[in-house]
Amino acid sequence: MFTKDHKLIAPSILSADFARLGEEVKAVEAAGADVIHVDVMDGHFVPNLTIGPVVVEWLRKVTELPLDVHLMITDPDKYIGEFVDAGADCLTVHQETCAHLHRTVQLIREEGARAGRIVMTGVSINPATPVETLSEILPDCDLVLLMSVNPGFGGQKFIPGCLDKIRRLRAMADAAGHSFYLEVDGGIKADNIGDVSKAGADVFVAGSAIFGAGDYAGVIGKMKAAI
Repeated sequence: MFTKDHKLIAPSILSADFARLGEEVKAVEAAGADVIHVDVMDGHFVPNLTIGPVVVEWLRKVTELPLDVHLMITDPDKYIGEFVDAGADCLTVHQETCAHLHRTVQLIREEGARAGRIVMTGVSINPATPVETLSEILPDCDLVLLMSVNPGFGGQKFIPGCLDKIRRLRAMADAAGHSFYLEVDGGIKADNIGDVSKAGADVFVAGSAIFGAGDYAGVIGKMKAAI
């Protein structure tokens, strides 16, 4: 489970050196990371293929940090149980892929209970999807992930218009009294993370900005100072 005492930096392993993945995860953990973000892509919903439950299972063996698993896949219901069993602490599905989103969110909770754990439920939307489409599901979310790039590849630039989406979602949640983590993923760097934080974000996913730097502790430190 995530902690609520401070805002959280979540390095995305999409930009890590997969030949040294265990070492990379241990390195960012030692450098001050709060969460490990795992991007799962199916080559159908997004134009890229990445990893499956086996990698999550091995990550669970090398870190005590929460594993934040982002399912960018067309039919997440088929795989939720496998990712729970592998050790995911949070599972996030896309609103755009779920015909019955409430049922999918409940399935995450049920699979966590079956495994004897609390697994956080997350829902994500792409840059072009209005935040208002989440109004009915917000009471059932532990986390909402706003994509600030079009999903599929790392190293993209933050879409500036997403700052207003963050503000609108935070205002919508506050007005309705909903409590969840607001996570932002895409183009997050030390020079824009402050603005993203001020807009209302709680969790910041950064891939190339961290793993592309020589000094992981230095860049994570700059990010934490900025938020």
